[in-house]
Amino acid sequence: MTHSPRAKQNRLALETSPYLLQHAGNPVDWYPWGPEALERAKRESKPIFLSIGYSACHWCHVMERESFENDAIAGLMNEHFVNVKVDREERPDLDDIYMRAVQAMTGSGGWPMSVFLTPTLEPFYGGTYFPPSRMYGRPSFADVLESVARAWKQDREGVERTSQKLVEHIRRESTMEFAGAIDPGVLDLGFEMLSRNFDAVWGGFGDAPKFPHATDLRVVLRHWLRKQDTRALEMARLTLDRMKNGGIYDQLGGGFHRYSTDERWLIPHFEKMLYDNALLVPAYLEGYLATGEREYARIARECCEWALREMTTAEGAFASSQDADSEGEEGKFFVWTERELASVLGAKHGAWAAAWYGVTNEGNFEHGTSALWRNEPAATVAAKLHVDVVELERAIADARPKLFAARKQRIAPGTDDKVLVAWNGMMISALARAHQVLGEPGFLVAARRAATFVLTTMRRPDGGLHATARGTRAHLNAYLDDYAFLIQALLDLYESDFDARWVREAVALAAIVTQRFEDGDKGGFFTTASDHEQLLARLKSPQDGALPSGNGVHVHNLLRLAEFTGNRDYAAQAERSLVALGGLLNKFPAALGQMLLCVDFLAAGPREIVLAGAPGARELDDMLAAVRGRFLPQRVVALAAADADRALMPILVDRHAPAAGARAWVCRNYACRRPVDSARELLAELD
Repeated sequence: MTHSPRAKQNRLALETSPYLLQHAGNPVDWYPWGPEALERAKRESKPIFLSIGYSACHWCHVMERESFENDAIAGLMNEHFVNVKVDREERPDLDDIYMRAVQAMTGSGGWPMSVFLTPTLEPFYGGTYFPPSRMYGRPSFADVLESVARAWKQDREGVERTSQKLVEHIRRESTMEFAGAIDPGVLDLGFEMLSRNFDAVWGGFGDAPKFPHATDLRVVLRHWLRKQDTRALEMARLTLDRMKNGGIYDQLGGGFHRYSTDERWLIPHFEKMLYDNALLVPAYLEGYLATGEREYARIARECCEWALREMTTAEGAFASSQDADSEGEEGKFFVWTERELASVLGAKHGAWAAAWYGVTNEGNFEHGTSALWRNEPAATVAAKLHVDVVELERAIADARPKLFAARKQRIAPGTDDKVLVAWNGMMISALARAHQVLGEPGFLVAARRAATFVLTTMRRPDGGLHATARGTRAHLNAYLDDYAFLIQALLDLYESDFDARWVREAVALAAIVTQRFEDGDKGGFFTTASDHEQLLARLKSPQDGALPSGNGVHVHNLLRLAEFTGNRDYAAQAERSLVALGGLLNKFPAALGQMLLCVDFLAAGPREIVLAGAPGARELDDMLAAVRGRFLPQRVVALAAADADRALMPILVDRHAPAAGARAWVCRNYACRRPVDSARELLAELD
């Protein structure tokens, strides 16, 4: 988002976050979160106005335009408050704590988040978007500022009582006990809870607004694999089909938008987040492996291609998000009219494209425009147009790149190009897994390059990680999610190219997680490190949110590391963490989908598949293709190459290739079956 330059910029001009930089020209005397702002609040005994948002947030831009660019409102803010602006993607710790406070105060939350704090950082009043004048049933922001300032001056004791209650509520939540042995029926219960929340017409879970829930889809696919329950496979297929055909999917450029505003997946909130796509790639890959449906492979490929084309930074890492807005309007870049289609494709093929993509004269979005979607099968559209279906499909295949090229001439939404370790870890995993399943070497090259950037540029001198970077400037302590998703990515990279350095890095980072994040008393992992800035509470956050929980991801990492290294301490640590959250998991399994993936991994009895052969040998490639082409999520794969690190991975000891060809061992529960020397025999062993 661009602004007309002001003569004077505030302190945010020195930040790396594009979201904070967007506010550097505001007349508000903004501070970034840090000692300077917090000390001033204490020194002057002023309350803090904390504004939390992110670059791709539509209503964040609206509130900035209406209020933070308004000189009169800025004057009120500067007179009565110390104003602090936070990028929630850089500071998920602050976002988590103060979102809990806003939800406790108002019953809901969202962004922009607007919270008023005492000088000792305790919240006492808050909400989300406030309009510049009273509307939408909300008070004006100016009224809010004046009433909060008045309350602070006239009834400080009452304000502090309110803040104390909120802090006690947050701390009570953070110290609750969730321990319990895992119920043997928790996987079935989790599936039943998901199925009760399933939309049998449009797919997905819950009502509008509807989010993709990629992890839940993977839970459902594992239930099908475990129980051969056709209902589960039908749920996954319907959802994968409806999403890929909906307006939530960019029908021209690939990649998914944030969520659907309706139950039909038709009108999205048009921002594109790196993490949504990184999470949906494995879901579509697993859907492809489970069903053989090549359309799912296409979607996974296009999501990866979108990330490589539009989200790769100059250094080879991945940017965070793309805006919903361009030219001040949400979705303007993505929507079409019948006339626009005809202007690109000609009258006949423009009409065909309109029928294919559901573009009508009245439109399905704003101002007579339409989001593109695929609500009818090709045969139905062809029958309506009285054309041969093959001819229609050929015409659309020819039209799609033309429309994409024409769209590129429009003013594109802005890109938030900061690099976050956690989100990059997810995208590295997605690319590595896509390489394994789709055989695309470019995906592996990109994944390795991004991993190398994170492991070098974003490394702290003590071996730990920074959370965020822009260009080559990295800063802020990394969170549990950063470590967990990066370790997962490193293990996925090892299973892609079998370079032992990835496992060595994963082992080193896992040691840091144990040292700095593990709750040694109760088990599980805190979201912030032991050397992190002291905040109102130290949280664990075991439930999945927009991202799978860092606790769940890291438990899965530990289970995989135990298989790769033979170190049973990893397995014991994973079990402690599962039991620490077992009571919560037993009660609300559908809210802890990533933890259910861990339970499923254990329940299936993970297989260790060891291959031996010369890299590039046809027989070895055939064996790899056999393993990677099978939906078998509860396994690890290792290669006993000549230069393999057998000290690091004892499962490779005494595993050697035959004089010619390749060999494979399938092991389970510390026992290995006889080795096999062909892909056909390996498939039989896997069955």
